[in-house]
Amino acid sequence: MSVEPATDFPERFAAGLQLLWRHAGESKPLTLRAARPHGRRLLLTFEGIGDIAAARELAGGELHVPAERAVPAPEGFYYSHEVEGWMCLDPDGRELGRVTRLEETAAGPLLAIERPGKKTALVPFVRPIVAEIDRASRRIVLDPPAGLMEL
Repeated sequence: MSVEPATDFPERFAAGLQLLWRHAGESKPLTLRAARPHGRRLLLTFEGIGDIAAARELAGGELHVPAERAVPAPEGFYYSHEVEGWMCLDPDGRELGRVTRLEETAAGPLLAIERPGKKTALVPFVRPIVAEIDRASRRIVLDPPAGLMEL
């Protein structure tokens, strides 16, 4: 995480801040004990994480602000956790599956879509493949090129 300027972090990362750690379907509430800048990174210390072994157990996970405290995403942007569980449809309204996660890759974001009886499809989260998003009804209309859902 990059925080600029370094003086911006104290109010956002004050002791007692409640965060949620997530990884591979697991989640764990964490309470921030301290935060300090370290170059372009931010070093965080959590209550109950007292040694290197306990800290390593958090490796690979993501920190989230609980949904009730999150700042709403700007128009046209979506939090990765927000789209989990959303229904994906084709332009004719046929169900394609449900989003299980939004993966951030070097090539860009990919929707992982679980399809009953079929393998999970990875679909680029970009226009024109993503034709429409309806946040209120939690649905995404996809117009994938032929064969993409079978890869």
